[in-house]
Amino acid sequence: MGLEPTEDHLNPVHVLQELENQLPDNAILIGDGGDFVATAAYVLRPRAPLTWLDPGAFGTLGVGAGFALGAKLVRPEASVWIVYGDGALGYSIMEYDTFIRHKIPIISIVGNDACWSQIARDQVPLLGSIVGCSLEFSNYDKIVESLGGIGFRLDRTNENEMINIFKQANEINQQHRKSVLINCLIGKTNFRQGSISV
Repeated sequence: MGLEPTEDHLNPVHVLQELENQLPDNAILIGDGGDFVATAAYVLRPRAPLTWLDPGAFGTLGVGAGFALGAKLVRPEASVWIVYGDGALGYSIMEYDTFIRHKIPIISIVGNDACWSQIARDQVPLLGSIVGCSLEFSNYDKIVESLGGIGFRLDRTNENEMINIFKQANEINQQHRKSVLINCLIGKTNFRQGSISV
């Protein structure tokens, strides 16, 4: 369940499974909001104790960048990955300026489905409206590039490069000490059908 092809973009479960296979042993994983992060909690495996950080039960959006800064400063040798939902990224994307200016290399992957999907999943059937839940397939990778970081866009046109992009992101981050963002366009699946968000 959840691995069926999506109508328009990449299957988020498949993306996260491929990421799981490429994450280094020294990875620290940080979840910052959204359906993509909730899916990641099922798929991504913390490498050791204290290597998965998230906002907890209240799902406070925007904490990912701060958690990443702290994790990287305490464990500078670690490969620090933030897993973002696209809505949550909006709260802290400008922290890439901080990462870059202070030479604190972080990697993030954004599950970009142009939607507040956790909310829309319940709102649309209950109220018959997507109002307030729609976003755009924004070019988050270009924002990071404009700040001096490295951006990748991952979608159906380069799906066969997914593993290589994950490897490149980690190499750029670890060997060249640069911050990286992977803007991953994802589609809808039934993987989290029945999940409740409040």
